[in-house]
Parts: sequence; structure tokens; C-alpha cells
Amino acid sequence: MSIVLRSLMRDRILHLLLLVGVILLPFAQYQWSDLPKAVDWQTIMTLTGLLMLTKGLENSGYFDVLGARLIQRFAHERALALFMVCAAALLSTFLTNDVALFILVPLTLTLKKFSSLPISRLIIFEALAVNAGSLLTPVGNPQNILLWSHGALSVPGFIWQMTPLAAMLMVTLMALTWWSFPANDIQKHAQDETHPWQKPLFFVSLALYVLFIVALELKITGWALLLVAVCFLIMARGVLLSIDWSLLLVFVAMFIDVFLLMHLPILQPRFAAISQLGEGGLYLLAIGLSQIISNVPATILLLQKVQPSEVLAWAVNIGGFGLLPGSLANLIALRMANDRRVWWQFHLFSLPMLAWSMLCGWLLLMWLR
Repeated sequence: MSIVLRSLMRDRILHLLLLVGVILLPFAQYQWSDLPKAVDWQTIMTLTGLLMLTKGLENSGYFDVLGARLIQRFAHERALALFMVCAAALLSTFLTNDVALFILVPLTLTLKKFSSLPISRLIIFEALAVNAGSLLTPVGNPQNILLWSHGALSVPGFIWQMTPLAAMLMVTLMALTWWSFPANDIQKHAQDETHPWQKPLFFVSLALYVLFIVALELKITGWALLLVAVCFLIMARGVLLSIDWSLLLVFVAMFIDVFLLMHLPILQPRFAAISQLGEGGLYLLAIGLSQIISNVPATILLLQKVQPSEVLAWAVNIGGFGLLPGSLANLIALRMANDRRVWWQFHLFSLPMLAWSMLCGWLLLMWLR
């Protein structure tokens, strides 16, 4: 319990979000009963389950085995980086961007046990990759689920709509990865040939992972989360104590802050004018809002004023790049990296990616017209 409390006391992002909420409270129009409803509890339950399951797999020691095999398989930094970026993008198209990160980031962290790879930079590129890869399908990320469910496109139709943007971003990202990771030999650390791991914990965690993903599709996340928690409580209590509980509070605080921001009287007339915007204005507004309140809340807000469209879908997905709040996946990846420098290093790559994506995305939209 003391570990959890220390994590809460040191979490500067959580402290900042709480401060913003306290500042907004006196100015927003709301009732106290509205605040719990402002939180997307489905998302919180999903994140909680994924945190538990990922930590179970990590604590089993199997990522050490897999990491050692990866290091032996690849000789050069660039080849390994390209493989991990492609894997992140591919997984995110059908497992969603956050699930892809929960699988790949812990694996990436184990690589530093066996080599001198720039792990933080690799995690940054994995975060960029899931933002680029997840936009292709209706189930790749939450904003696409919202847009697809509110629109009239079939699954193939939605994929066809997003293919030009996904292709452009992936080509850009692969070129950036090639430039950012040299073709140097991987400097490997001396290691034992044997890597002990807890097979019962691994296989139970893996089975629960599959069940949890199925439960998400069947909309019975709460029952699945209870099953996961009970299993770890009986089998490995250390898993429950070692997950990042403060990350969950960060998401709760973020949902409440966005709710309060949207209910400021001074902003209401401006929200009402959204429906009068042209395509260019909507494109810029969706990207700009994503930078401030994240692309999922931005999508929720804009769908109250405009119909789902190709411009809106492209804009909110491009908005996942840039500043840290652009996508919740950014926050998840960087928190798991556990490196203070990664917070500003992320923007050295993400901001240029945003500027390039905005320009190329708009030119591509106009050309496709």
C-alpha cells in the first residue's frame, strides 16, 4: 500500500489535472451528480484490466525470454526498430492502440536488460505507430468506433475511407524510423543462456488476457475485470500492488476536467457555431481540440454538432500526434516507459509528425475530391 501512496504523491500529471479541475469548478455549469457521469467508466475498467494482465505477464518473466530471442534475432538497431514499429502498427489495427501498447511496451522495456538500445526512443516510435496504424479500421481506436457507429459506412467502406491517410502516415513513419535509428550493430550485454520464468502465472495471465478481450467485445467488461482481480488476488497479489494505479486516477481526472471545460458558459456560444464551419475550419478545429482535450473527447464533442465525415475522421486521428494530450495512447506509452526525459523527447518527434500530417492530410483530401 505504501508503494501505491508514494506513486500518487509523486505523480505530477495527476497533481496538475487536479489543480485544473479545482480552478474550473467555480466557473462551470454543472451539478455534483454530473461529475461521476462525466467519467467513461467502461474505459477505466478496460484500462484496469489491461494493466493487471500486462503486469501479470511481465511478472511471470516471459518477456525476458522473448526479449532475449529478439536480441538474438536482430543484429542492427534499425532492423529491430522497424520490426517493432511495424508490429505496433499492425497490432493496433485489430487489437486497438492501447492493447497494442500494453503488449509491446513491457516487451520493449525488457530489451534494455540484454542490450544498450535507445529504449525510450523506441517506445516513442511505438506510440506514434499505434496512432498511425489504429486509424485504418473502425475498431482500431475509440474515436473510430464512435465515428463508425454514428455513420453509415460499412467496415470495408470505413477502411477504404481511411486507407490513403494510413498509407501516407505509415510511409512517413517508416522513413522517420529509418532516419532516427542507425544501422549500427546492437551492443549486446553478457547474459545467461537460461531465463527462468513462472509458467503457471504466464499461462493464467495469457488465458485471462484472451477472455478479457472477448469480454470487451461482448460488453461484459465488469464481470471479466472481477474475474481477473480475483484470480490475481489468489495467485499473485503482488500484481495488484505493482500496477500503476495513479494512471487510472489521471484518466478519471482528465474526463472530469474535459467535462468542466465543455460546460463553461463562456465557451457555449462558440460550441454552437461549430455546425456552421466549412471543411477547412472543421479540419483545423478537430486537430486543435485534440491537442487540448485529446482526440476521443474532441470526437464526442464534435459529433454533437456535425455529422461523421471523412474530414472529421482524418482530423481527429491526425490530432493524436503533436502534444502529449493528443491521444490517450501517448500518455499510456510514456507512463510505462518510466523515464522522465521521455516526456520532452516525445515532442521532438511528435510535433514535426503533426505538422507534416496536417499538411499532407489536407492536400491529400483536396486531391481525392
